[in-house]
Amino acid sequence: MGESLNFSPPVPVLAKGHCQALKSPTIANTMAKTPPPSSLSLPATYEAALQELEALISGLELGQLPLEQLLTGYQRGAQLLAFCKSKLEAVETQVRVLEGAELKPWI
Repeated sequence: MGESLNFSPPVPVLAKGHCQALKSPTIANTMAKTPPPSSLSLPATYEAALQELEALISGLELGQLPLEQLLTGYQRGAQLLAFCKSKLEAVETQVRVLEGAELKPWI
């Protein structure tokens, strides 16, 4: 688990048709109704956090949300990323204990 996960801000890249897609009430409305990240609880499982993070990234990558919503989404993404990372580190620690502190390659 030596790899570092980074959550960097999306770089808006617009292709034809993106503006039309954003006029539909999907990601923009969902994020507009989302409370600030500090008031949201973390998901119960790694899988739920990862699913929420993936959906959030998809919305952020469109690059068409107002700045306030982009910031809120970025902050929530950082929370989810930290949660996922801590869960993975906990599992790695458990595997080390089970393997006698020596991780063995998966074959």
